[in-house]
Amino acid sequence: MKRMIALVSAALLTGAGAPPSAASADDPYVWLEDWTGPRAMQWVEAENKATLGTLQSDARYQGYYRDALAIASAKDRIAMPMLIRGKVYNFWRDADHPQGIWRVTSQTDYATDAPRWTTVLDLDALSKAEGKKWVWKGATILDPEERLALLNLSDGGEDAVSLREFDLETGQFVKGGFDIPKSKQNEAWLDKDTILLARDWGEGSMTASGYPFEVKTLKRGEPLSAAKEIYRGEESDQVGVYPGVISDGQGNRAAYLYRGVTFFGNESWLLTPQGLKKMPLPMKSSIEGMVDGQVLVRLSEAWASGGVSAPTGALVSVPLKALQAGETLKPAILFAPGPRQSIDSVAATKNRVILSINDNVRGRVLVLAPGAGGWTTTKVALPDNATIGIAASTDKSDEAYLSVAGFLAPTTLWAMDAAAPAPRQVKAMPARFDATGLAVDQFEATSSDGTKIPYFIVHRKDMKPDGSTPTIMTAYGGFEIPMTPSYAAITGKLWLERGNSFVLANIRGGGEFGPTWHEAGLKTKRQIIYDDFAAVAKDIFARKLSSPAKFGIYGGSNGGLLMGVEFNQHPDLWNAVVIQVPLLDMIRYEQIAAGASWVDEYGSVSVPEEKAFLQKISPYANIRKGEKYPTPYIWTTTKDDRVGPQHARKFAARLKEYGIPYLFYEDTAGGHSGDADIEQGARLQAMQMVYFSQRLEGR
Repeated sequence: MKRMIALVSAALLTGAGAPPSAASADDPYVWLEDWTGPRAMQWVEAENKATLGTLQSDARYQGYYRDALAIASAKDRIAMPMLIRGKVYNFWRDADHPQGIWRVTSQTDYATDAPRWTTVLDLDALSKAEGKKWVWKGATILDPEERLALLNLSDGGEDAVSLREFDLETGQFVKGGFDIPKSKQNEAWLDKDTILLARDWGEGSMTASGYPFEVKTLKRGEPLSAAKEIYRGEESDQVGVYPGVISDGQGNRAAYLYRGVTFFGNESWLLTPQGLKKMPLPMKSSIEGMVDGQVLVRLSEAWASGGVSAPTGALVSVPLKALQAGETLKPAILFAPGPRQSIDSVAATKNRVILSINDNVRGRVLVLAPGAGGWTTTKVALPDNATIGIAASTDKSDEAYLSVAGFLAPTTLWAMDAAAPAPRQVKAMPARFDATGLAVDQFEATSSDGTKIPYFIVHRKDMKPDGSTPTIMTAYGGFEIPMTPSYAAITGKLWLERGNSFVLANIRGGGEFGPTWHEAGLKTKRQIIYDDFAAVAKDIFARKLSSPAKFGIYGGSNGGLLMGVEFNQHPDLWNAVVIQVPLLDMIRYEQIAAGASWVDEYGSVSVPEEKAFLQKISPYANIRKGEKYPTPYIWTTTKDDRVGPQHARKFAARLKEYGIPYLFYEDTAGGHSGDADIEQGARLQAMQMVYFSQRLEGR
């Protein structure tokens, strides 16, 4: 749940009180925090004009854009499945449908080379009819009937969404059905006429980070004002309250609530006929589903209960009946990770559990089965040296789909019966770039405390080890999110095909090796994350695989913070730095967008020790006059209601004040992910690659 919130569903807060409009002695650029204020937007327009002139006028831009758009809109991509009502649904974008269509086919037809799709909803047509730019944010399906859905639609890509009830049988919005206006909100079906809803109910219903902390039940046909409160957290909670429902193939079903007291610590409550009952689960845990009445719980801390000690990073199960009865829980340990292992994802089918894990940053899949003697484990045979994800599953059957991809291996899709796991490949994406002569190596760098930090480098086999190869590197380093090998087709086409190299660094703060790897870099321990990243670069230079003059780095969101810190701390190690949708002002981050929800990760200026550390590493606060920096490219989006464009704006303004060259671009749509339509993604990719080409390959 919390990993999803970090990337997918954070909320909007433009600042406490009135929009900032005046400068102060300590921060003369607070006025740029005025999210869509006229003065701020005039500044953005002027900056955009200069940057577009530099990047889009480059002779390479049109070719990069054309190639990126062709890859993003190719009709022979794999249509990733969603299993609903015994059919395959898919959300699809291409050149004819830049905002996308939701469509359906049979499972039998899906397995063919040319499935016959029926369009369920056309977002381009809907947007045109309603004068919006609707962006798909998913659907919540009613269980067990699976006929009704609540569609999450965002205007322009914000995390805030409108909820609209849709009938999958008729392919129409339900007349007089649920139609919930825009908010930062989360929902679950309690029954076919009732939803659990957490949203902005008005003054005093949102936490400081902009999340709802009040859950109500809303009946079909009722106005929002008639909704009845069932639970209220605290306004001081760092995150908020989120409803959910789990069910299994045997007909068991339960509704529950999460209260996000902190980002990584939550209380969990079970809805029972007698009312809400607090579940005795660890604060750092998440419910992942249910099989045969056994609730699956993923642990981010050790848990001792009922004579059983489960380690951090484990997957355990507890009986739903024991939770309902309030009994002492005796968890069954389904999986306990080794020192270089972590859980990637968990899926409950009708009779099994599918577990995707990382083993030294390589994907593995296990199938777990309940039985009279406990749980048994079966290893699933799939390609090695790849990232393996659970693409689709359902608790209505044991059928599932797995995705497999590597740096040089185009994504493939495998169908599997979890009850008899012998996966078979059913889809394969054609190669999007020429990988002839390319190789992938995994090396380790030694960080400042002696810890070995793994990284991958994709390069030409005949590359000369003389430091002359243009190379770009990325990482994330936060929120227990792992960075694993993937088939980055646009990077391959625009960068690797030209003989250049790409590096993925598996630094601490992420989830590559589980909660311990993440917690090593929390709050005031965070400098080790930045040391890890610099250590990887230095190891690459020591091996003469590249050199500072030919080396560029990029990252987004928390990864954008990473780039800002590295820009300040090691300006001599890179010649190009791309800072995407970033956090950069770590002194005021709690007052910008959803920043207050991330105190568990970064610390707070209200704690003296943490404030001192944040002042020490904050990119905005540590730009130095007279320092020789590489010219950075900073980009963000106006519609980003998660991190917010304010950080990027202020950082660029400070660079300008100090006479330090930079490029700044703010796209006016797309939200935190830049995902308004496929043209936007291609444009952002092409501009970024022009920048790298200019800095690392020369004009």
